[in-house]
Amino acid sequence: MKGLLAFTVLLTILLTACSTKDDMKQFIDKQTVAKTVKTLTDKFGENEKARIERGVAQAAELWTQEDGSRKDFIVFCTSSFASGKDLDKVFDKISTHLEVLFGHFNKIALDLNRPLHLDIGDILPVDVMFGGYDPSANLTNDFFKNKIAFYCMLNFPFYSLHEKETLGPKWTRKEWAYARLGDMFISRTPAELLQKISEAATASGTYISEYNIYVGNLLDNNGKTYFPKELKLLSHWNLRDEIKSQYSKPNSLEAQKIIYEAMKRIITQEIPANVINNKELQWNPYLNIILKDGKEVSSTPEPDTRYSHLLNGFLVRKAVDKYNPHYPTFISRKFDQEFELPLAQVEELFIKLCSSPTTKKVGELIKKRLGRDLQPWDIWYDGFNARSTMSNDYLDQITRSRYPDPAAFANELPLILTKLGFTKEKALEISSKVEVDAARGSGHAWGAQMKAEKAHLRTRIAKTGMDYKGYNIAVHEFGHNVEQTLTLNDVDYYMLTGVPNTAFTEAMAFTFQRRDMDLLGIKETDANRQYLAALNDFWMTYEIMGVSLVDQQVWKWLYEHPAATPAELKGAVVSIAKDVWNKYYAPVFGMKDQPILAIYSHMIENPLYLSAYPIGHLVEYQVNKFCEGKNLADEITKMLVQGRLIPQLWMQNAFGCRLSADPTIEAAEEALKNLK
Repeated sequence: MKGLLAFTVLLTILLTACSTKDDMKQFIDKQTVAKTVKTLTDKFGENEKARIERGVAQAAELWTQEDGSRKDFIVFCTSSFASGKDLDKVFDKISTHLEVLFGHFNKIALDLNRPLHLDIGDILPVDVMFGGYDPSANLTNDFFKNKIAFYCMLNFPFYSLHEKETLGPKWTRKEWAYARLGDMFISRTPAELLQKISEAATASGTYISEYNIYVGNLLDNNGKTYFPKELKLLSHWNLRDEIKSQYSKPNSLEAQKIIYEAMKRIITQEIPANVINNKELQWNPYLNIILKDGKEVSSTPEPDTRYSHLLNGFLVRKAVDKYNPHYPTFISRKFDQEFELPLAQVEELFIKLCSSPTTKKVGELIKKRLGRDLQPWDIWYDGFNARSTMSNDYLDQITRSRYPDPAAFANELPLILTKLGFTKEKALEISSKVEVDAARGSGHAWGAQMKAEKAHLRTRIAKTGMDYKGYNIAVHEFGHNVEQTLTLNDVDYYMLTGVPNTAFTEAMAFTFQRRDMDLLGIKETDANRQYLAALNDFWMTYEIMGVSLVDQQVWKWLYEHPAATPAELKGAVVSIAKDVWNKYYAPVFGMKDQPILAIYSHMIENPLYLSAYPIGHLVEYQVNKFCEGKNLADEITKMLVQGRLIPQLWMQNAFGCRLSADPTIEAAEEALKNLK
């Protein structure tokens, strides 16, 4: 599951500071800029000229008449420029103050969202209203009004991604921290638009977190059910995980198939609206009819709600495009600004793996292991995992007895860490900074943003205890928490808190998650373990890369069709999902026009986040390969304390190579040759 990286959200808010005008011609002219640069250079010397030129030009770009006259601009710059030891002092002060602000805004958001994220009662309309409130929306507006934003821009100018790639390898740690402060103020977006983005995200997140299907009420054409009566599964996560769990059970094909039929109805919005989160009705997804007490009752399909949320998310994000001269689309803000990996580069990585001949070879192996033709849901084939040979009921029994409530899991966090190689002292230190909660949705990790606060781990924990799915998610989220805690408390500069992007925190979460069976004390003795793990990594990466390509292409389509209706968007999403399937999956699966790649809920509640997962898988493979035969805790700590460098430099420092799909492909090929 994704980590709720609150720092990224807050950073994005700071990156888009506020203004009251829509299209603003630059008020500070070239003559004023030149005069200001000369005045400062004469005062501070030629050694400071490059920074002066960059800082003055960037401050001038966003200075408006409301901020003061041209003369006021010159006076402000000449009185606010810092150099030498003063610059270090200024940087330390700003970092301290930002930690206070980020930390408290993060805590407020955490508390306001408790009713939405935790299983603590019904969600009331007012809960959604409070959850959608963004207490930091006016922060950067205030920073421009009181000139803090201009002060930062003048002294800590912005560097583009290309410049970071070129200059970054030679920068000191402090110069990198300076550059990250320079990323803060590069645009001015009205606070009301930031608030609308927050409201849209809350609305779509709430919609997704409440989208449950009672699979015990699913009927096939013979009226047969395949699941316990009360089994309620969240779309898409729990539905997918139930399909995965069925691989360890005999005669599971029909159970998997009926869930897939339900998924297709969700994608096309043909699902009857009244079966969503409703345990009173039975539903035949093949014929798309519903019954109550054995009698068919009338129904109407969900009114494209799924795509209305997606469309609204696009419209509120597109509205801020004109305020972002460096990153003029949400696509560029996500990939160039947030991920710091250009979309073209990401697409190239994904297409290389998805179109590699290795996909067909692994597909043939899965077909052989299953003893049947591949089906669309076999993108989630789970048979390479150690747990795939074990009954899900058996695993549930273990985790429920060990973790009957959140406190039981919280108490075991230090033990988990020591099993992974952390010293007892460090394990206790990290665990003391993590709080475990029972999640309403699938689960997530919410990091602290100041050292005095705790990170939060959320996973589903029923009254009967934590089932294996919840445990598996919890271990994943704990990986996020460990990253969040180490990069907040152990990185040398607050402005370097975190990892290069969300893919890297996903890599750490995957690194923990792959060891979940070991942490339960269930040791895998199969001599093929290494090869099975490589094949599992490859197949998971192949699956999520296709989903991510759909997400990317949907957003390209939205920018090409900004006036689309929800129905038109639905048609486009289904068409794009089938096209991606036909290009990269049909040659492996032997069937065309399957829409399965459009089921992921991330597309609705967290657009363009999905690409973080396959990138994370590529990083994770290199993490685990590098750590073979070494103490895992020591090695990942060394990686993490680099902080938030750009991805390729982080990779180079950690492993001596850039991000690539080749190691994952090569490992799968080796596994195919050596698997016994």
